[in-house]
Amino acid sequence: QVTNPKEDEGRARGASEKASQCNISLKKPRSRGILSSFFCCFRDYNVEAPPTSSPSVLPPLVEENGGLQKGDQRQVIPIPSPPAKYLLPEVTVLDYGKKCVVIDLDETLVHSSFKPISNADFIVPVEIDGTIHQVYVLKRPHVDEFLQRMGQLFECVLFTASLAKYADPVADLLDRWGVFRARLFRESCVFHRGNYVKDLSRLGRELSKVIIVDNSPASYIFHPENAVPVQSWFDDMTDTELLDLIPFFEGLSREDDVYGVLHRLCSR
Repeated sequence: QVTNPKEDEGRARGASEKASQCNISLKKPRSRGILSSFFCCFRDYNVEAPPTSSPSVLPPLVEENGGLQKGDQRQVIPIPSPPAKYLLPEVTVLDYGKKCVVIDLDETLVHSSFKPISNADFIVPVEIDGTIHQVYVLKRPHVDEFLQRMGQLFECVLFTASLAKYADPVADLLDRWGVFRARLFRESCVFHRGNYVKDLSRLGRELSKVIIVDNSPASYIFHPENAVPVQSWFDDMTDTELLDLIPFFEGLSREDDVYGVLHRLCSR
């Protein structure tokens, strides 16, 4: 809409004065290290529900989510309307009739660090600002058995808030069996109130047949009723959580609707 500049001169002068006052009160953004922006880091755990009217925009290179305590904020939360184009392609003949399991990467399947790890399973070179940095990756115990069985039972999707330049080569080394039918990275998340949220409604799958496995409840705050929470893992080589989950998922694969089983899991 075009307006007459002369008629709006008084209003424009007032708006300019208000804008100046607002700019004075803005807080200076906190600076972040370059390395910390590439894979899983921790943020504020208290995440609020998103507004239903305004879309979220990804800011440049910010950290990934932290985690809420298990069982927190499990109520159904309004989410933005799904897009016309979904994140996943059509279901293949191989996966027809299977439920879709969305699996996180960092602190769920692996732990990565820029600091040398003596017993690292992988060392992945990552280019940052023209310099190659070595990322040391440690696999969670029983991750191989877990992925192989999940690939037999479900349509598996890797969904991480990390950058593709790090997560994609890690997935190449981790998934030797082609379990992941698709890989989704930071750009596929919704940035909402300082957290990268994995909006399951954007996948293009029936939500009653979608499960997300993640150590960070902030990542699935839009759909907590679809989540199987796992403890964050760093270096405990006696951990058996992935192995212990296999029988649970074997049973879940035979259910018509995931909500009843996951509700009972949350209650426990």
